[in-house]
Amino acid sequence: MTFYETRPIIALDLPDRNAVEEFLTHFPEEEKLFLKVGMEIFYKEGPQIVRDLRAKGHSIFLDLKLHDIPNTVQNAMKNIAALDVEITNLHAAGGIRMMKAAKQGLIEGTPAGKTPPILLAVTQLTSTSQEEMQNEQNIQTTVEQSVLNYAKCTEASGLEGVVCSALEAGKIREATNENFVRLTPGIRPAGVDKGDQTRVVTPKDARELGSTYIVVGRPVTKAENPLEAYLAIKAEWNA
Repeated sequence: MTFYETRPIIALDLPDRNAVEEFLTHFPEEEKLFLKVGMEIFYKEGPQIVRDLRAKGHSIFLDLKLHDIPNTVQNAMKNIAALDVEITNLHAAGGIRMMKAAKQGLIEGTPAGKTPPILLAVTQLTSTSQEEMQNEQNIQTTVEQSVLNYAKCTEASGLEGVVCSALEAGKIREATNENFVRLTPGIRPAGVDKGDQTRVVTPKDARELGSTYIVVGRPVTKAENPLEAYLAIKAEWNA
């Protein structure tokens, strides 16, 4: 059976440390979470927020989506590796040379005796529609074709997988390999508002479509009872 992470990753798209700490009070201390630290909180609080969450025993997906010249990304990844996160990422649009340099930077920056973070490449954002991709990025294919091309480039670069919509997860598995990671944001339980996402699916559908990790944000962080919402999504994902 293909590996999948049983815990939904909670996107900590919150304004500051106080908001994060208040949110975590809804969870029992023994409930070790998988948390996504993105640009919003990272640029406010810096690397220390990652260190503090790791000290509490939580797993971290550091979602900074690097995209720059190969040398810059390689050196940035050295610093990320020192934070001992489980997963980090970059944009596949940066190209194969950049992705290979990033992987090398993670290896160089990982402390002795530790395992380098899983490195994923973002294909197309789940907020991007086909019309936007064609008119604004001037990629004149379907979203699916663009995503599959990026996934193949990512595999060729030696990365572990991609960030994609669950709608493309099955096709990516067919185009790459069974163990290629498909981390899928844009997860919304049935009946929940899509927000600014375009290509969304339910936790149950994501599992059936071939996701190996799912990321859920506002349906948990904005819920009246975050623990209850999280456990319901977790149960549906693992059903």
